[in-house]
Amino acid sequence: MATVTEKDVIRAALRAVSGLLQLPATQMWVDYDRKADVLYINLRRPPVVADGEMTEDGIIIRRQADEIVGITVLDASQRG
Repeated sequence: MATVTEKDVIRAALRAVSGLLQLPATQMWVDYDRKADVLYINLRRPPVVADGEMTEDGIIIRRQADEIVGITVLDASQRG
């Protein structure tokens, strides 16, 4: 396994910034399950039980009423 440097971490975080700032929340929580390769982005904490709709490309959009409260990305390591 390659060693991840401080510069690598900063570079990766900065690549994510512009996309994260476009989300409809000022606070968010991100969790990654490496074994399942699933990324969870919660726009509310704690995560609420919500209706989910899967898109054609394996993204689950979780809503409560008409508000997006979370996004689940399947096969996360295969994206971007």
